[in-house]
Amino acid sequence: MSGSKRTTEVFTVDEVGEEVERASDNGNRYMYESYVQPCLAELFGTSLLVFVGCSSVIGNVGSGVLQPALATGLILGVLIMVFGKISGGHFNPAVTLSVYLCGGMELILTVPYLVAQILGGMIGAALTKAIYPTSLYDFALGGAIQPGTSDLIEATVAEMMLTLILTTVVCLGEVNDHTRSPTAPFCVGLTVTANILAGGILSGACMNPVRAFGPAVVANHWTHHWIYWVGPMGGALLTVTFVRLFFGDQRTRIMLK
Repeated sequence: MSGSKRTTEVFTVDEVGEEVERASDNGNRYMYESYVQPCLAELFGTSLLVFVGCSSVIGNVGSGVLQPALATGLILGVLIMVFGKISGGHFNPAVTLSVYLCGGMELILTVPYLVAQILGGMIGAALTKAIYPTSLYDFALGGAIQPGTSDLIEATVAEMMLTLILTTVVCLGEVNDHTRSPTAPFCVGLTVTANILAGGILSGACMNPVRAFGPAVVANHWTHHWIYWVGPMGGALLTVTFVRLFFGDQRTRIMLK
């Protein structure tokens, strides 16, 4: 025992209480930032996206699909850049489905994300109705998405293919480790713009069920509404198949690891 010195740490009641309080604060902050804040970001971001999307249709000055394409693509890229570090910047049930199935998010967040996005779509559509004159709003059906063809199968397949392109860019640009890129928000915005220019005249190029659902609720316009759920969700599932089988990294692929 010679040459050794025993040290004893003594904690007062106040110090122990402070440690417990700090641990509690850290736990509350973790719960908020991991589960509550992402859902709020999805709610707020989806509201803004649908607001701009509907407004670009109602206020279209005769430029065809160019104005909605530019407005929607630009705002989506900006919103992903701003909220991407918080929630991933989905704002779209088809994107959430594909990201989850490709291993990019927790199961516990999927349903809250979908609820937040649906509510956000209705809020964005309601805000559009609140600011536009009734004549313009009614003429454009509240910015509701509608197919430009009488062939509903063609419109559904178009939505599926356009959403396949979008969700592939999202999953490979933001989720897949091997191909992830800091330019993903910019690429996603450009993809949406290109898709609307390419397919807007055929199906409306919705690619997002809540973009169709919000104005459908507020304007009570449900004609062929099912297209904008079946098409985008089908496209998302195709993306998951391709990424999981062929294009994903070793962590993501289920074959040929």
